[in-house]
Amino acid sequence: MTSFPDHFSATAADYAAFRPHYPDALFDWVAGHAPARRLAWDCGAGSGQAAVALARRFAFVVATDASRAQLERATRDPRVGYAAMTAERPALAAAWFDLVTVAQALHWFDRDAFFREATRVLAPGGFLAAWTYGPMELTDERAPIAYDFYARTVGPYWPPERSLVDTGYGAIAFPFDEVRAPEMWMEHRWTLRETLGYVSTWSAVQVYRKQRGEDPLPRLAAALAPAWGDPEARQLVRWPIRLRAGYRRDG
Repeated sequence: MTSFPDHFSATAADYAAFRPHYPDALFDWVAGHAPARRLAWDCGAGSGQAAVALARRFAFVVATDASRAQLERATRDPRVGYAAMTAERPALAAAWFDLVTVAQALHWFDRDAFFREATRVLAPGGFLAAWTYGPMELTDERAPIAYDFYARTVGPYWPPERSLVDTGYGAIAFPFDEVRAPEMWMEHRWTLRETLGYVSTWSAVQVYRKQRGEDPLPRLAAALAPAWGDPEARQLVRWPIRLRAGYRRDG
């Protein structure tokens, strides 16, 4: 495998435990555009959230990630096969896949190389969908606290690729026949501990800890606690989903 920007292997256990799950409506929409429901490739699969959801809609899902630590923590499913591969050099047969998906990972790839490989492995009429989600949104007086932490406290520590997420992948050249996606959101009701657990998986938090030798999460916890009230109370946490999707260009 080629080298890759590994921001998540060190926190693979927390990533598997705390990352939010995507709504069924997203997978129904994506699967509905595939020419068949035989084989899907989930690239940059991480701990398998998307792959397992796709397995309920496809006969089999090949889920790849460059991080072996992530794959070791991935949710097992009899219709999902996990393999350690980079996005740019997958050992996959040409023209076999009805669908290729990338969940919250496209910004880490060499996109020109990945798109060439996605085009190669997609069957005629095959569909590709790559999505990301914006900053965590809380409600009421918790909202500005969360955003200030995201943009100011750890803002300078986000990798440059994060700018592609913040713009919803809109600046990425997309060499497929694009289909406009409907508005979709991820929504969960989390305790304060679960919310902080999710924040702990952010790449910017990892860089902050490494460069400054301290953990920024206690500061966030102290700021959120009075507004949260009972820390076991489940408050609404939501993220806007931004999707780029389209068909393989044939001919």
